[in-house]
Amino acid sequence: MIKFNNIDVSYVIKNKMLTKKWIKDAIKEEMKSFEYIFINLCSDQYLLDMNIKSLNHDYFTDIITFQLNDLTEPIEGDIYISIDRIKENSRLMGVNIETEFRRVLIHGVLHLCSYKDKEKKDKLLMTKKENYYLNKI
Repeated sequence: MIKFNNIDVSYVIKNKMLTKKWIKDAIKEEMKSFEYIFINLCSDQYLLDMNIKSLNHDYFTDIITFQLNDLTEPIEGDIYISIDRIKENSRLMGVNIETEFRRVLIHGVLHLCSYKDKEKKDKLLMTKKENYYLNKI
């Protein structure tokens, strides 16, 4: 199950069924399976509070991903996305909001598929994967 929740923002996902299929196809292509993924859309302030409380990071971010089970099991995860960051990043990068939303969304999905992005080589691979899946939708 993939479920979208608006926490403290009002954001309408275009082509929700297509987006869910895109996520499912990406997970399958990564040779993973999943039980559920909750995608929570929120404000900068909500995600900042979560970032401080959960990760001890005192800064804005566009996404936080929580893997809720062992990596060897089907994915169970929560993704939190700041719509405020999506809007700001889309403006700064000169892309439409939906494209930036999907980039951040697939980034979270890739984290659930065990990809990391802290080291330079990992970040390069993550960006390559993001671009690959963005070209598939």
